[in-house]
Amino acid sequence: MCGRYATALSEAEWSGIFPLSPENMLFPEPRFNLAPTQGAPVIRQLHDEAELAVLRWGLVPGWVREPESIRHTLFNARSETAAEKPSFRAAFRARRCLMPASGFYEWRTEADGRQPYYFSRADGQPLIFAGLWEHWEGNGRKLGSCTMLTTASNPFMEEYHHRMPVILEEADRAAWLHEGPEELLRPAAAGVLQAWPVSRAVGSIRNEGPSLTAPVAGQGRLL
Repeated sequence: MCGRYATALSEAEWSGIFPLSPENMLFPEPRFNLAPTQGAPVIRQLHDEAELAVLRWGLVPGWVREPESIRHTLFNARSETAAEKPSFRAAFRARRCLMPASGFYEWRTEADGRQPYYFSRADGQPLIFAGLWEHWEGNGRKLGSCTMLTTASNPFMEEYHHRMPVILEEADRAAWLHEGPEELLRPAAAGVLQAWPVSRAVGSIRNEGPSLTAPVAGQGRLL
């Protein structure tokens, strides 16, 4: 699973992810500790155009009576079952999105406690996660929300967690948005990611800033 990530991207990086018209482009403030229920920037197809929007991270199905009625935050969806699960299947068919990131966090239990690690692309480019989005409306309220798709970890990631986000390569982004095959939802290839240990301050959602992604004692490794 993935429960924290960073979206510290430059305007040039945002502009280079996917073709967007100027009126549909916005540049979110950099985030270094984005958590479920907070606003997550996504790229989605809306009215035959791609737009960059900020949606609640934690999908709210359109059929629920009230968003608060969901007992568990649906911030991750298993790619193997999302097409069938009632909470995700409508979005899987028609409301897909890209979730850009500069990196994500995962925790591993070590001798002195749970140690967070930061994962980013080894080539320095943004990460693009496969996501789903949904629209909820009721009692005069409207809410846009999203979830991040996960898949089985590749061999290196298994050292930290048995799941990892689905990372889309550049050639697969348009295909995913336009109902591409489920074969796109696969673990990252070897060498795509790098990882290093970071401060445990990232464990509190009150903490923000670039220091959260800075390496602490230890060496980064390639996935």
